[in-house]
Amino acid sequence: MKNKNISLSQNTISIILGSILGDGSLKKYPPDKNARLNITHSILQKSYFDYKVSALNEINSNKNVILQSASAQNKNKKLKYFSGCSEELTEIQNLTYKKNKINILRKWTNQLTPLALCIWWLDDGSIINKTQGVICTDRFELEKIKILVRTLKINWKVESKIHVINKIYKGKKNTYYRIGLNLENLEKFLKIILPYIPVEEMLYKGIIRYKDKELQQRWISEIKKIIKPELRDKFLKLMEEKNKDQRMI
Repeated sequence: MKNKNISLSQNTISIILGSILGDGSLKKYPPDKNARLNITHSILQKSYFDYKVSALNEINSNKNVILQSASAQNKNKKLKYFSGCSEELTEIQNLTYKKNKINILRKWTNQLTPLALCIWWLDDGSIINKTQGVICTDRFELEKIKILVRTLKINWKVESKIHVINKIYKGKKNTYYRIGLNLENLEKFLKIILPYIPVEEMLYKGIIRYKDKELQQRWISEIKKIIKPELRDKFLKLMEEKNKDQRMI
């Protein structure tokens, strides 16, 4: 990040930025004067969670992981990570937050790297209907989501649309906005982030299933070239399992 007061490695910064767009946040907990990063994942994503904890060793504290019990709202246990406090994290918070709420601005979304995009996708992205992509941005205001859409277009040549989601909760209508990717742009986006998928359990987020068998084979061949070598066989096995579980239509 282009700030003389931040000397953290690019990888650490990328994971922080991707996480605050996804399942993490930067907060100050009184009486601490500086911010710390916290991240929450389901126990079902333990390998991914462990990867983040290990990769964030620059900012780790001595007791930084808590296992949260299941509840009526959340049937699965949750893993919570808390970094140590630091002035550098406060600097990043000052750049990315306003009044304790994430403040999406081009001056820092311009600094999103492929790794940051990957973390964001693994946290909040999904492939739906086998060939469409969606990134859940429910907690962001429409104008802020437009900045993310513009960042994807200008910086990464990925075109996306904003989908309106209406939900009724306790008799009240709530409106959310999510980023949608058609097949062409989902392919572009995944080619950017797939080389950075760190663990086997998140490979499913790169599986497109085409109607055309030739297109399916082309996608498999392209992914084999860019995915981490140690994950290639696992990716191919997962593709085979997915195709057996449900006939492509």
